[in-house]
Amino acid sequence: MYKRSIEKKITNKIGKGKAIIVVGPRQVGKTTLLKNILGSKDCLFLDGDNPKVRSLLDNPNTEEIKNIIGKHKLVFIDEAQRIAGIGLTLKIINDQFKYVQLFACGSSSFDLANKINEPLTGRKWEYQLYPISWEEFENYHGYLYAEQQLEDRLLYGFYPDVLNNPGEEISILKNLVDSYLYRDILAYSEIRKPEVLDKLVQALALQVGSEVNYTELSRIVNIDKNTISKYIDILQKGYVVYKVASFSRNIRNEIKTNKKIYFYDNGVRNMVIGNFDPLELRTDRGAIWENFLISERVKQNEYKESLAKTYFWRTKQQQEVDFVEDKAGKIYGYEFKWSDKKRVKLPKRFVETYNATEKIIDRKNFREFVIV
Repeated sequence: MYKRSIEKKITNKIGKGKAIIVVGPRQVGKTTLLKNILGSKDCLFLDGDNPKVRSLLDNPNTEEIKNIIGKHKLVFIDEAQRIAGIGLTLKIINDQFKYVQLFACGSSSFDLANKINEPLTGRKWEYQLYPISWEEFENYHGYLYAEQQLEDRLLYGFYPDVLNNPGEEISILKNLVDSYLYRDILAYSEIRKPEVLDKLVQALALQVGSEVNYTELSRIVNIDKNTISKYIDILQKGYVVYKVASFSRNIRNEIKTNKKIYFYDNGVRNMVIGNFDPLELRTDRGAIWENFLISERVKQNEYKESLAKTYFWRTKQQQEVDFVEDKAGKIYGYEFKWSDKKRVKLPKRFVETYNATEKIIDRKNFREFVIV
């Protein structure tokens, strides 16, 4: 089993008087992580997918909760987003049963957050879990094996089930995309047309690494621009895609409002477009590389609790920086290249205007970007 980067952080918070919440996409190992932390300890496990559990925890009073918990000092509620009123139930357990360490996990950030944030204000430690990171992968397998696996990881991604079943990657990813990818989004949002969502995701997958034009997308998907914006927000909250805004300090000719869209996992992106051809045969090799690097950076920034703000930069004259980080006012610019054959520099205007530190990330030095 892959040791997760946040495992030690969660372990250190046990017994500190707050609920421990883990959110993230389906099938990334949230339940496995918490069960591994709990080990053989006596823990009350309540599965929100179980109708009986849902009926028991649907707005119970304090006495009913006391009967459910009994003498257990550890309580783990899985698939918590499936339980109506879960935020208030968690609040009662945390406030009224001080001897109980409460754990909960859920696969839908937008739904779970809406249910728990207000009731659990100041009462929770919340962590996000993503597919396996490059650092976790390398720590488990070692440097040499990880290096040998780079192309497979660019194609098939890092979902645990994909990593644990070599040779079955495509069938596993197909099942993931068909069965799980939109499940929470369709269940907990106002989207009623899955075919529209599917068409939008395909369009976004084909534009990875490029600026996304909402007006153009509205023509492709045949829904209005405001609905496109709303759907993309929901896709981000559902851990399908990640938005990167343009960086600007109001310098003339800078692009100020556009977005780039990346997928949280390369395997999901490639399944959406139905293409697992080897990298040397692909015209989208640069986009695949860029998506991998940025998704790994997202994981690192979250796990290492970085306060960096992330952007891209471009001018109307097509000068561009692939990725920009603002760390406490210090600007870092990154250009991504699969090959290091050509000497590349960031635009002089960007470097001088923002006194930016520049870095070219390629096949040879990518580890310093994805293991922070």
